[in-house]
Amino acid sequence: METLHATSLWTPEGWRSDVGLRIGDDGRLAALDPGTASGTRRVVPGIANLHSHAFQRAMAGMAERQTDPSDSFWTWRETMYRFAARFSPQSLYDVAAQLYVEMLEAGYTTVCEFHYLHHAPDGRAYDDPAAMSRALIAAARDTGIRLTLLPVLYMTGGFDGRPLGERQRRFGHDVDAYLRLLQILRADAGDGVAVGCALHSLRAVPEQAMAQTLAALPSDARVHIHIAEQIGEVQDCLAIRNARPVEWLLDHAPVDARWTLVHATHLTSEETQAVARSGATVAICTTTEANLGDGLFPVREYFDAGGRWGVGSDSHISVCPVEELRWLEYGQRLITRHRNIAVSVETPSVGETLMRGVAASAGDSSGHAIGTLRVGEYVDAVVLDEAAPVFAGARDEDALDRWLFAGNRRAVRETWVGGRRVVAQGRHRDRDAVAARYADTLRGLLAAD
Repeated sequence: METLHATSLWTPEGWRSDVGLRIGDDGRLAALDPGTASGTRRVVPGIANLHSHAFQRAMAGMAERQTDPSDSFWTWRETMYRFAARFSPQSLYDVAAQLYVEMLEAGYTTVCEFHYLHHAPDGRAYDDPAAMSRALIAAARDTGIRLTLLPVLYMTGGFDGRPLGERQRRFGHDVDAYLRLLQILRADAGDGVAVGCALHSLRAVPEQAMAQTLAALPSDARVHIHIAEQIGEVQDCLAIRNARPVEWLLDHAPVDARWTLVHATHLTSEETQAVARSGATVAICTTTEANLGDGLFPVREYFDAGGRWGVGSDSHISVCPVEELRWLEYGQRLITRHRNIAVSVETPSVGETLMRGVAASAGDSSGHAIGTLRVGEYVDAVVLDEAAPVFAGARDEDALDRWLFAGNRRAVRETWVGGRRVVAQGRHRDRDAVAARYADTLRGLLAAD
């Protein structure tokens, strides 16, 4: 058995000194052994990235010129659709591999991939209908990140049931074809990959189709859904279904701890409280929501209600959990004009509160035994870089605050997934080769302009 040594180990129960994480043959934590560490090695749980569209990494930073005086999510979406039309399984693999290397070097150890780029550009299924999904699985396996693959059911172009538009034709399935895809992927997934279900949104999945799909899923399947990201979506749902999106979902679906609501930005107080009571996780994608001008999630009220939450890099305008967590807090400081919002009487440290939040939701949202580095969970861990100036003179109780609020340079020394080290000295083992393939692929994608 291999042992990961820690002079200081953080878990949601707090800091422990001088321990060895004994790793079983299955990559899980077999035991915590005292008195085995030397030097200075602070170890924290790896962070789960709860929402990712891998292909969008290739267009990050390329939609920052005004194309319309009323630029918004909806105009950005048209740019994204044009870019999405260019991908093949090979180019998706190359972009996803680059993204996953960046995630691992930043401290993410699991990614929940919300995947709707299913078919060929003309909308016809590939000979292997799982070809695009397999590209993502291969990229995750080759880079070493843990994957929750969430194939997306995408059927209609709006709450009124209109057909998908030409630019959405790569995304669509009927329910039967979608369930066959899930069956294929579950049979082939293998170690380190969980297969769940993603409903694109209420506007893209009619009520009957949603019910049929949910009834066919295994009882432990994870379900993710985009919801209430845009004011326009809320207004359309009210007009067609006579309820707000989250209100409608909670009344019509068995939402519980298996569910992850992505964004849920625009909530009433009643909805906020109801989501917290449901046990679902909210995936807050702070940097993407800021980039798209979506709005701010009601963090303070939701936290006070005991709601479960995590973070996702979504469109990958940033691939850094530090930035997602920092700006989750900073957004609330800006609208309340107060400091240190995400705290409690028991935990006055913002950094510890934020880390507890992402640790607590990781397993339920992803479907993997991860998040807290307890015995029986996978050893998905980050060794912080004690040579980074941000940690100079830091006590254990200060380390998370320093990392999350002053860690402007990468402060990850090692990343471990399933008891295997995939990042050492701050570098992924295959960084250079992956980056070279990515650069070639991106040039090819851009040549289509």
